[in-house]
Amino acid sequence: MPASNFHVEFSGVGVRIGMATILRDVELTVAPGESLGLFGANGAGKTTLLRVVATLLKPSGGSARVLGVNLDSPDRFDVRPRLGLIGHSPALYPELSLLANLEFAARVSGVSLAAAAEALRAVGMEQAADRPAGEASFGMQRRVEFAREIMLQPDLLLLDEPHSALDPSAIELVEHIVAGVLQRSGAVVLVSHDVDRVAPMVTRTAELRGGTIQ
Repeated sequence: MPASNFHVEFSGVGVRIGMATILRDVELTVAPGESLGLFGANGAGKTTLLRVVATLLKPSGGSARVLGVNLDSPDRFDVRPRLGLIGHSPALYPELSLLANLEFAARVSGVSLAAAAEALRAVGMEQAADRPAGEASFGMQRRVEFAREIMLQPDLLLLDEPHSALDPSAIELVEHIVAGVLQRSGAVVLVSHDVDRVAPMVTRTAELRGGTIQ
C-alpha cells in the first residue's frame, strides 16, 4: 500500500464498547502542518477518538492509519514514540520527582538527560524539580507534561482539554507547544469545549456529534 500523505487517516471508523456504540462511520484526515480543533458535547466521543488515534483503543471497524501505520496491524504500537498525548489526568509517576519523571521519559526515548532539565526550565518549573509529582498541584503537573512534549518533539500531538486548571502564563505554553509541532511539519489534534480559546491555535475545526464527525 502506498504511503499516506496524512498523519491521521480514518475512513468509516467505529468503536463499540460492550453493547454501546461510541463512534460510528468517522471520516477524518489530519495532514502534516495542520492543527485540528475537535469540538462536541460531553459524551460525543471526543476522548474515545483521541484514544484511538493514540493507539490506546483499537477500532471495531473501518480503516484507520496513524503516521502511515494501519491500526489493525501488529506494527501499530511502533508509532507511539512519535506520538504525544496530554489527557484529562496528568500521566506522571507520583512517587518520582518532577525532574525524574522527565528524565525517565528521556531515557526511554533516547534523549539526553540534559534535555529534561532544559525542558523543565522552559515551563518555569526548575525550582520545583525535586518535588514528588504526587505532591504537586494539577497545574504544576500539567506544566511538566508540557515540558515532556517540548523535550520529545512528537510528530503528532494529541491534546484533551489542555487548558484545564491553567493559569494565564501556562495557557501561553499550550500555544507555544502547538506552534512548535506545526513548525516541524507535525500535526495536532486538540479537543476542547472552549472554541474561542482554541481558535487561534487551529487551522480548522470539526464537530463530533452522536459519535460521528459533522
